[in-house]
Amino acid sequence: MPTISAARYGKDNVRLFKTHRDPKTGVHTINETVVRVLLEGDIEPSYTHADNSVVIATDSMKNTIFIMAKQHPVTPPELFAATLGAHFLATYGHIHVANVRVVTTRWTRMHVDGRPHPHSFVKEGEEKRNVDARVSRRDGIAINSGISDVTVLKSTGSAFHGFVRDEFTTLPETWDRIMSTDVDASWDWDVFADLAAVQAAVPKFDPAHEAARNITFKRFAEDNSASVQATMYKMSEDILKAVPEVSKVYYSLPNKHYFDLDLSWHKGIKNLGKDAQVYVPQTNPNGLIKLEVSRDGPSSKL
Repeated sequence: MPTISAARYGKDNVRLFKTHRDPKTGVHTINETVVRVLLEGDIEPSYTHADNSVVIATDSMKNTIFIMAKQHPVTPPELFAATLGAHFLATYGHIHVANVRVVTTRWTRMHVDGRPHPHSFVKEGEEKRNVDARVSRRDGIAINSGISDVTVLKSTGSAFHGFVRDEFTTLPETWDRIMSTDVDASWDWDVFADLAAVQAAVPKFDPAHEAARNITFKRFAEDNSASVQATMYKMSEDILKAVPEVSKVYYSLPNKHYFDLDLSWHKGIKNLGKDAQVYVPQTNPNGLIKLEVSRDGPSSKL
């Protein structure tokens, strides 16, 4: 007889914007996020017997997100995700796990005439700060924080040679190439026992995010890269060293290719190898390199 091995449901793509206005200084801060909540628990009858008595309407979940955002801090996002998840477990006895994802858009304060403006901001590209919290009655609160949608490029300081060559290989070796990728990095925190433990860790979340972001940029820019693989491992090592409370680091980096172009057909123009100045950006196919670096051994997220 068929049985349900796993089930969850909830509300996705809940867009939320919150403004805080300092009454003394007149300075505003803003936060824009997209929230997803997926609940697990004793919900099988809604699937197997059409019994909606165990179903919390997803519209109610949406309303809960807005009310909780009004009543509680939304920053750092790790705290907001844990607060939301803990609320659902405290409110509904038949819910045993709340999975909460919070994706934050990066806004920075605008500078006008060299001075920070009190209530005007600029969006820095598509960069996102991501948090996934799994709040469980049995297993505590597991939080994964991350960065995504950041495109970086350097025009030298990257090589790729010594790789396997066989009858299928046409790629030439290179000792100097353009290196570009879309950064997708995340890190697992040591599991928190409860919401109080998350609250106690609040001072660590923002510095860890900035450390991981700065490490990623610094290593990318300064490493004399033998490969994407070698550089991303150094990034992971650095994050584990910088944030002792992090247990695992994940990177997923597509290799965004820029190929030099043979222009010798026109009056013998040299534009290959060391003479290359004009390149053709490639959209697909692209390489994709993934890595997990753990303090305690292998995992299975890849």
